[in-house]
Amino acid sequence: MGRQMIKPGQGFTYIELTVTLAILAVLAMVALPFAEVTVKRQNEFELRRALRDIREAIDAYKTAVNTGQIALSKLDSGYPATLDVLVKGVPNAQMPSTTLYFLRRIPADPFYPNQSIPPDKMWGLRSYASPAEAPQKGADVFDVYSLSTDIGLNNIAYRNW
Repeated sequence: MGRQMIKPGQGFTYIELTVTLAILAVLAMVALPFAEVTVKRQNEFELRRALRDIREAIDAYKTAVNTGQIALSKLDSGYPATLDVLVKGVPNAQMPSTTLYFLRRIPADPFYPNQSIPPDKMWGLRSYASPAEAPQKGADVFDVYSLSTDIGLNNIAYRNW
C-alpha cells in the first residue's frame, strides 16, 4: 500500500464544482423561507396560547365574582381592573385568610416589537363598556388583543385573534 497518485482527469472539473455550488445555493434559497415560516408559525402558537391563558384567567376572575369569592361594589363590572390583579391576587371574600390567584405571570406577546418592556404593557386592553369593533381601555379588562399590525399565516390580523 503505497501512495496513490491522482492521475490527470480523475479530479472534478471547474464546471462540475460550479454546478454543485449552484445546486447548493438553490437549496439554501428554498430552505430560508421555510425556516422563516417555521419561526412565524411558532410565534403564532405562542400568541394563541398567551391569549387563551389570559382570557381564561379573566373568565375565572369573573366566575369568582359571580360565585361571591370576590367582593364587588355596585359600580364594578365584575372584571379585573388590570392584568396585574390576575397575578397579584385578590382576597377571597368567602375565606378571608386566603388569596385568589388567576395567573402565575402575564405572558408576553411574541409579536410585540419591544420585548424588553413588561408583558402587561404589551397587550391592547378592551373594557367591558367598549364595543368589539373599536376596543378601548376603561375601568376594567374584559378582553386583550395583540397590538401587532402584522397579518398571520391565516391572513387575519393578529389584533383580531
